[in-house]
Amino acid sequence: MALIRLALDTRKNVRNKDGLYPIVFRIFHKKQSLIRSGYYTSIEGWDTKNLRFKKSATANREIDCEEIAQELVERIFRAKELVKELGNSIDRLDVQELIKLIKEKWDSEFDSEVRKKVDNQISISSWGEILIMRKQNSDSPGTAKWYQDGIEALKKFNNGEDVMLYDITISFLKDFEAYHLGKGNGKNTISIYLRAVRAIYNSAIDEDQFKPIKNTFEHYKIPSSSRTKKRTVGKDKLDNIKELDYKMGSPLWHTKNYALVMFYCRGMNFIDLVKTKVGDINNGRLYYGRSKTGNPFSVKITEGLQDILDYYLKDKEPSDFLFPTNYDGSSKHYQKYKSQRRRMNERLKVIARDAGIEGDFTTYYIRHSWATIAKYMGIPTEIISEGLGHSSIRTTEIYLKDFEDKVLDEANEMIVS
Repeated sequence: MALIRLALDTRKNVRNKDGLYPIVFRIFHKKQSLIRSGYYTSIEGWDTKNLRFKKSATANREIDCEEIAQELVERIFRAKELVKELGNSIDRLDVQELIKLIKEKWDSEFDSEVRKKVDNQISISSWGEILIMRKQNSDSPGTAKWYQDGIEALKKFNNGEDVMLYDITISFLKDFEAYHLGKGNGKNTISIYLRAVRAIYNSAIDEDQFKPIKNTFEHYKIPSSSRTKKRTVGKDKLDNIKELDYKMGSPLWHTKNYALVMFYCRGMNFIDLVKTKVGDINNGRLYYGRSKTGNPFSVKITEGLQDILDYYLKDKEPSDFLFPTNYDGSSKHYQKYKSQRRRMNERLKVIARDAGIEGDFTTYYIRHSWATIAKYMGIPTEIISEGLGHSSIRTTEIYLKDFEDKVLDEANEMIVS
């Protein structure tokens, strides 16, 4: 029976111009012979015990040790598979004839991969454009832009060239990650780009547009987004906002009203506020669908909310927009919405200052504040999660992590003082 193993050939006369030695496959069958792998390293760069490259070695800094190791193991496996297939017939071969058959098997496997690539001529842009168009047609411009940003980031890294889905390998993604870290971009930015790429990649697989040899994203872990510390506004500060007196009909007056409506409606998102129509109010409740998830919401209209709505309901038909923002939720007018949101946040800075709120105050903080105030009032996390429309209680727990930290800090001060 033939024996096959990896080794570093340390004979001086086989070193390359850089003084590195070749990694070889030693074939023992009647007598010994070698097959060169095409890879080189130093004596210090080869792990003799585990038969693999040492990542820490200077000679290996420019290579992907894990990917090469995987390739070499695969070639060993194919060679041993051939030996098993030959069975007793192997005795009729000498070592050079066996090596010829091993190389032919490797070549046939390579041809198979080439054929798979030819059959998978689909790029990140070509499939991404289909998904983007779907999102635009379904009036989900935010997701469409997310896809587009991921595609553009990948193409920019690839010197402006489109990227075939079969070229999105673990090494490619690690290089992409290193490229952005080298530019000073944080893990959050990298995560946003790669989650969009993963969504496009997996969608192509799900719809039988792409058949990978292996799903890269099942073996590559996208960098974890570091949790951005979320600011909250206490109930006392929100009460201060209620007391602010601005000229009726002025931009600040409308902004104050929008902020309170969002709070009264369980941390309503601004995009859902601007899309609300008069007909969404029925039998003392306000109904709306969350744009991000499509989940339906039904909020009982409280006295404070009704006081604000009375102004905006005057002389309007059910099909009219409730607030004078008039964004229809379409991709065509998405830029108009973004401009409205920017102006809203600019005016919220003035309102925060007038209400004695330190630091930034944006539409997103209103949502987080509703959740945190609810937690302080003893409302169970499960109820808060339902109120926010989260699909997972884990998301709500992340929202409330800063709250938990503060409570623990206060408890600790009481204990140690």
